[in-house]
Amino acid sequence: MMVLAAERTRMFRDRTDAGEQLADAMAGRGLDPTIVLAIPRGGLPPGRAVADHFDVPLDVVVAKKIGAPNNPELALAAVAEDGSLWRNDDLIAQLSVSGDYLESERVRVREEANDKAERYRDAPLPSLRGERVAVVDDGIATGATMRACLARVRAGDPESVTVGVPVGPRDTIDDLAAVADTVVCVETPAAFRAVGAYYQTFAQVSDEEAIEYLR
Repeated sequence: MMVLAAERTRMFRDRTDAGEQLADAMAGRGLDPTIVLAIPRGGLPPGRAVADHFDVPLDVVVAKKIGAPNNPELALAAVAEDGSLWRNDDLIAQLSVSGDYLESERVRVREEANDKAERYRDAPLPSLRGERVAVVDDGIATGATMRACLARVRAGDPESVTVGVPVGPRDTIDDLAAVADTVVCVETPAAFRAVGAYYQTFAQVSDEEAIEYLR
C-alpha cells in the first residue's frame, strides 16, 4: 500500500484550510475520488473542501468506539453504522475483557452510530460499488473509528479507498496503509500530540454546522 505524507510540520488555520491543503496533496499525487465520505462531526469541514475541490458528492460514514470497562476513552474496538467492527484483539486480551461485554457494547454502540448517521442524511448511504472513495477526517490519533469506517466502506465494493487526513502520528498512518489503498496525510509530526494542537482554530463542530456542510 502507498503512504503519502509531508515531512515538515505546519499549523492549519482551521478545518477548512486543512481540507484545502489535503485536497491539494491528493490532487498533486494524481488521486481523483468520485465520492468523499466525511467522519462527523469534525471531518465535515475538511470533507466539504475536498469534495468541492474534486467536484464530487459529499456524504458521511459514521463509527463510534467501544471503550474499555471503567475507561471509556481507551478504545477496545469501534463499530460503524452498519455493524462493521474493528477490534483491538491484543488490548482485549491484555485487559481480559469478556465477550459478553463486547457484544452488549457492540449492539449499543452500533445503534448510536446508526442514529447519528440518520441525523446527517435523509436516505441510505449511496452505493459505493466501483467508486473511488476518499474517507476524510480532521485528523487521526489511534485510528479506531477510521478502521471501522474503512470496514464499512470496503463492504460496499468500491474500486479504491483513500484515507485523507490533515495530521496524524506516523505509526497510525503506517498501520492504516494495510487497510486502505492510499493514505494521504499532510503532516506527520515526529512527536505527535492531540489533533487540535496543529490547528489555530479547533472549535467543536455542532450538529447544525455539520449538517450545513452536507447541503
